[in-house]
Amino acid sequence: MVGTNDLHGAILPTEGRGGLALLDGFVRNLRAQRAVDGGAVLLLDAGDLFQGSLESNLAEGAVVVSAYNAIGYAASAIGNHEFDFGPAGDAVTPEASDGDPRGALKARAVEARFPFLAANILDESTHRPVQWPNVRPSTIVKVAGVRVGVVGLTTAEALRATMPANTRGLAMAALVPTLTTEAARLRQSGATIVVATAHAGGKCDAFDNPTDLSSCSPDEEIFSVARDLPSGLVDAIVAGHRHEGIAHEVAGIPIIASYWRGRAFGRIDLLVDRATGRVQRHRIFPPREVCAREDPGSGECMDGSHSTGRPARYEGRPVVASEEIARVLAPAVARVRTLKERPLNAEIEDTLPLSSRDESPLGNLVADWMRAVVPTADAAITNGGGLRATLPAGRMTYGRLYELLPFDNREVLVQLSGAEFRRVIEHNLRQRDSVLLVSGVRAAATCEKGRLRVALRRDSGAAVGDDETLTVVTSDFLTSGGDDVFTPIRPLRVTRGDGPLIRDHLADWLTRSGRRWRGVDLPTPATRRIAYPGTRPVTCETP
Repeated sequence: MVGTNDLHGAILPTEGRGGLALLDGFVRNLRAQRAVDGGAVLLLDAGDLFQGSLESNLAEGAVVVSAYNAIGYAASAIGNHEFDFGPAGDAVTPEASDGDPRGALKARAVEARFPFLAANILDESTHRPVQWPNVRPSTIVKVAGVRVGVVGLTTAEALRATMPANTRGLAMAALVPTLTTEAARLRQSGATIVVATAHAGGKCDAFDNPTDLSSCSPDEEIFSVARDLPSGLVDAIVAGHRHEGIAHEVAGIPIIASYWRGRAFGRIDLLVDRATGRVQRHRIFPPREVCAREDPGSGECMDGSHSTGRPARYEGRPVVASEEIARVLAPAVARVRTLKERPLNAEIEDTLPLSSRDESPLGNLVADWMRAVVPTADAAITNGGGLRATLPAGRMTYGRLYELLPFDNREVLVQLSGAEFRRVIEHNLRQRDSVLLVSGVRAAATCEKGRLRVALRRDSGAAVGDDETLTVVTSDFLTSGGDDVFTPIRPLRVTRGDGPLIRDHLADWLTRSGRRWRGVDLPTPATRRIAYPGTRPVTCETP
């Protein structure tokens, strides 16, 4: 069984790694080897296929489905970002009462030659799993003569981790009872093996021993699911969502996840008794980097800057990027080439790494840019999860800015009192993810008598009083309920609700600016804009 997850539209390689044509080369080698020994390959994806690149976004994920059809996927889970495109066409959210907020997703599902699986995404009116064309809770596929049931699941936080306007009318069912019920139904229907493909994840750092969980974060969502399932009901899980690696056994269940953007794939070998069709034992492989070249001594991947080394080998033979998949991708690549290469009159002197789950120089720079393009704004608030790529050194192009900010979020201006701004920070610090990035203010959180307290100051050092009013530029994703950022202070006082696309406004401003940014001039993690005790989520013990 091979699992992928969180492609986010990354159909092309980056620095010699990833890309669907190269992935297909690895899969073909594995299929050839299984044909020799009488086995087969079950290829599954754990969701978030589409959103993230110009090549994919401009056709709302159509190129990804075409490539997955050709590669031979058996099924995919639906991730939270599958809802990002909203209606089919240019609108990101419905512009009329009769607009279908899931139109783009449904269009992609109809084009797929594999089912999209969503057992725990419910229609709010019926409290039953959604039944859209080619979307269902589970499927049974025949693999080397064995009936394998596949259940699709989505993280419990899905509806707040995408554009809320596109998920209205939906509800989420709990993962464990949903998987338990659906897996039992599949077995009653003749499946002798049951696996889950789940857009829910976890995090591990070491992969040398699948049974050693000491490097794993214990309370992650998919680990809790595995521990709470009836023993022997589910044979394997392909996970995702967290953009981390997993190649571990939890409560007897092998689980794999392989980072994101096509960097790697996961693999579990299941040895099956031909007489009963049941799994006898399994072997879990570490995430396998998708690379074109590797060091001949260590076998480790080499990035695209190396012309030495040897072509990557897998299953005893060189990996050859698929010409068939390259032809499938070519029209989408050609369509965006000119736009992607469009120069912006700005330069980044030092590469700024991505850190979407913590404050970083790159995140703070984006918040500063958002405030700079709106002269009337006192402050900016954005979410770290909206950042999706490292910003490399050199002249900026529209393509590089797009990879950094692929979401079609619009500028919104809101008025917040100092007290409301504090409550937003306090609420966010109690969350594990959804890190906030701010500009124009500094926040210092402390624990006082068991309670979290936040003090605000402007960049000048002047304290922000509770009764002061600040004009804040933010995104429609956040103001419409995304990441629950503004939940504690609703209703919001919106003064401009339909601004330009943030990415395109920044592109115009950067083109006019002619500026150069140096890493040494940017704030470091040691000078946090939001300082707090301990780690997130912040808790204050009662004395």
